[in-house]
Amino acid sequence: MADIDSEARERTGRRDQAVRAAVEQGLLGPDAAVAGLLDVTGIRESAAGLRAAFDAVTAPGTPVLHAFAVKATPLVPVVRLLHEAGLGAEVASPGELALARAAGVPPDRTVLDSPAKTPAELREALALGIAVNADNPQELDRLDALVRSVPARSPLGLRVNPQIGAGTIGATSTATPTSKFGVALRDEGARDWVVRAYAERPWLTRLHAHTGSQGIPLPLLAQGVAEVYALAQEINAAVGRRQVDTIDIGGGLPVDVASEATAPTYAAYAGMLADRVPGLFDGRYGLVTEFGRSLLARHGTVVARVEYAKSAGGRRIAVTHAGVQVAARTVYVPGTWPLRIAAYDAEGRPKTGPEVVQDVAGPACFSGDLLAEGRALPLLEPGDYVAALDTGAYGFAHHYAYNSLARPGIYGYAPDRAGGMAFAVVREPQTLAEVVAESGGAHASALTTLNASESR
Repeated sequence: MADIDSEARERTGRRDQAVRAAVEQGLLGPDAAVAGLLDVTGIRESAAGLRAAFDAVTAPGTPVLHAFAVKATPLVPVVRLLHEAGLGAEVASPGELALARAAGVPPDRTVLDSPAKTPAELREALALGIAVNADNPQELDRLDALVRSVPARSPLGLRVNPQIGAGTIGATSTATPTSKFGVALRDEGARDWVVRAYAERPWLTRLHAHTGSQGIPLPLLAQGVAEVYALAQEINAAVGRRQVDTIDIGGGLPVDVASEATAPTYAAYAGMLADRVPGLFDGRYGLVTEFGRSLLARHGTVVARVEYAKSAGGRRIAVTHAGVQVAARTVYVPGTWPLRIAAYDAEGRPKTGPEVVQDVAGPACFSGDLLAEGRALPLLEPGDYVAALDTGAYGFAHHYAYNSLARPGIYGYAPDRAGGMAFAVVREPQTLAEVVAESGGAHASALTTLNASESR
């Protein structure tokens, strides 16, 4: 590990200890073949690192809200942990707002972003005092009507798309010419419309842009922030006062999934922004960020038991209990969303020995259900474990219920005072009874009864 930083070494050490402890304590085993593990220490360190990085470049007294993008890891205990670490919540649906409220995040530390907010969602947000970023002119019209009927306590803003281009992953690039998000600034007449919209609405005080997520290089992220800052300056000059008082720069810091090293860092990004957009940090504007993946990805691991090991066409295949249900993006688009895989023996210890090229397969009934293909790893055997690394963000966010595979349990871990590893339940493993219930079990006769009534 000579090529990684001390933070990464400590994180890897905690993970290895947690996998072994999970096996010893029965969280993993023949009757618990897959589980998610979350590093509580690492999550706290990421939150502290984010706050410190921006504090270092921001004028004292500047209002700053780091709002965790709940979509990345929509688990109430995670949102609560980050709230207690000084972060708020960025939500993009009624469900995510409900999670943030259940976690105890107050309205004044919550931001609602979504391209498809309903009138009911907008009314609820304004009644609670939650910050709202309108996505388009039609939504702004809805806010006009709501603000006229009930004066809003919520900070209100507009999301814009600077249309500066894509990163290496089109699906996570939100500043493309045809992105579905925000007002497209370079479309004919759009910039002038935005300035007029603010001039006509004194209550519109925030400006929001989010250039994208994984696959977006730092210079492109910084360019997006520079564009929204310049627009805020233009709006305030046009109205003759500091109407826009807060700039929401979104999140999107990528994670290097090819290495254990922590890169890029929040400090590097904040430093680049301070260099390229110094006015953003001089105290004239409040600041909101919306990081998700970079806060959680490194601190989550999906661990699965190897059930069988076989050969086909000269290739070794380890058949495990983790596949498309926990890593849909990786299985369907492996070149874009690769996962690092770590091998552990039956006792949960890092596995050693000569590396063998092998596939790591999941349990789903289609041939492409592979966590890794042609990967050089110590030879995996029945009873061993594989760990899909960097899955703390989005790995626990969208379980895919193909083959009616149950959602795995998720456990947070932290070193205890005796030098061991303590666990806390974050989410209980889904039971088969719950799978049946979600699949209409309470309505088993609904269709046969309907057919019978129609035939009479």
